[in-house]
Amino acid sequence: MQQDSSEKRVVVVGAGPAGMMAAATAASRGHCVTLLEKNPMAGKKLLITGKGRCNVTNDCDVTAFLENVVSNPKFLYAALHALPPQAMIALLEQGGLKTKTERGRRVFPESDRASDVTDFLVTACRRAGVEFVRAAVQGLVLENGAVTGLRINGETVGCDSVIVATGGLSYPQTGSTGDGYAWARAAGHTVVPPQPSLVPLNAAGDFCRACMGLSLKNVRLSFRTADGRELYDETGEMLFTHFGVSGPVVLSASAYLRGRYPCELYIDLKPALSAEALDRRLLRDFSENANRDFINALDALLPQKLIAPFVSLTGIDPRKKVHEITREERRALLQKLKALHLTITSPRPIAEAIVTAGGVDVREVDPKTMRSKKVQNLLFAGEVLDVDAYTGGYNLQIAFSTGYLAGQNC
Repeated sequence: MQQDSSEKRVVVVGAGPAGMMAAATAASRGHCVTLLEKNPMAGKKLLITGKGRCNVTNDCDVTAFLENVVSNPKFLYAALHALPPQAMIALLEQGGLKTKTERGRRVFPESDRASDVTDFLVTACRRAGVEFVRAAVQGLVLENGAVTGLRINGETVGCDSVIVATGGLSYPQTGSTGDGYAWARAAGHTVVPPQPSLVPLNAAGDFCRACMGLSLKNVRLSFRTADGRELYDETGEMLFTHFGVSGPVVLSASAYLRGRYPCELYIDLKPALSAEALDRRLLRDFSENANRDFINALDALLPQKLIAPFVSLTGIDPRKKVHEITREERRALLQKLKALHLTITSPRPIAEAIVTAGGVDVREVDPKTMRSKKVQNLLFAGEVLDVDAYTGGYNLQIAFSTGYLAGQNC
């Protein structure tokens, strides 16, 4: 990258993916960069992403990428063109971190270790000359419409620019406690109320608890309003938990369902079969198990852990012989197989969300620079902004791209 002849004292707050990318980029341009982090280690939240594997990005073009952004996709246009997914992959590879692309164009480190991504970012910062300092920031120092420093441990530390990359409110044990929102408000910014996104969902009743731990693949989930209007529909993988449902499709649905609770969830357990084909399958299975108890005749149709809770939903006596099951009962069974019904009551708390929706209102931030439109020399990057996307590596790429753009323009 090209050296900037006018060296500035730049402070980046938050050593997550956005903060480290911003710091390394700014330092590589010749600035004197300090990266402040209140945790004893950098990239703490990064270490738990992708179940410890770290889905670093999604290898798609910018148009496809923006289709997977839920909040304010147009705001990210410049950032994604400045550092698109392919450029991020190239940076990782050039730094010695081999990657691999899996289903859905999801990109992971070849090692399957999130720690390798953290190490890459820390090394990039150190090579560029970034100074890491463990410190908890109390707030921004503002004078005459500009940020001139920060308050740390009761003292004022001066600087020329501040990049706020403090994250959201999800996984607070990793340090994401919403500090940046308070600083943004103090600087005159509007903060869109934070809420959970990519989060498991609570369901009414005891069915999910009875199936707890069961993962279902290739099922179709249809979320609807009480009057039947479709909200979200997708086929994929889900998981039953003690409180409700989770898994990739559920997490993606939660990004869309905000504020639309309660709602109804219908699970098609056999989406590859039409109702007619499934009925023929039932007749064949019933013929082969005519003298068995109903509850013992579903092994070929359903996972073992699902059978007893499912049978209780049908209203059919589990000890009834299969040959005694009436046509009406078989039709009721078929209906449940194609539309297992749960009522979704609410999302799980924001502390359990993968990302935070809401944040600094992007209408008050220049999308071409990440600079505040309200306060001079103040920039924002990453999850602290009101931008979020579906699962698949999109949210981390947003952090990298906005961090890169902030580092280029501080």
